[in-house]
Amino acid sequence: MSVSYFVRYEGQADSAEAFVSHYRDHHVPILARFPGIRRIILHRPTAWHDPFPVKPDRFMLVAQMIFDTKDDLDTALQSEARAAAREDFKSFPPFDGLVYHQAAISEEVYSK
Repeated sequence: MSVSYFVRYEGQADSAEAFVSHYRDHHVPILARFPGIRRIILHRPTAWHDPFPVKPDRFMLVAQMIFDTKDDLDTALQSEARAAAREDFKSFPPFDGLVYHQAAISEEVYSK
């Protein structure tokens, strides 16, 4: 098991490409300085078709940061790198929407 910290951007940016580029090129290197961080995965929506009636999410970007333990996550959230990430948030390209933060225990239950 591991612990993932998700940051979900629901809404839209003036330019999704500029927003994601800034996130990938400027913000991720700050996140990579979090003590104990193992991986960072960016999730972006893609066109898809489901023949069943489902309600699609409205996220523009989901960032997933993976840690070995909850203690590692807690340490990272108290770090100077975390403070730097919060400061960098002020320089993001314009975004209209909500930002959600969520920690979750990750249990891989199937792999092929």
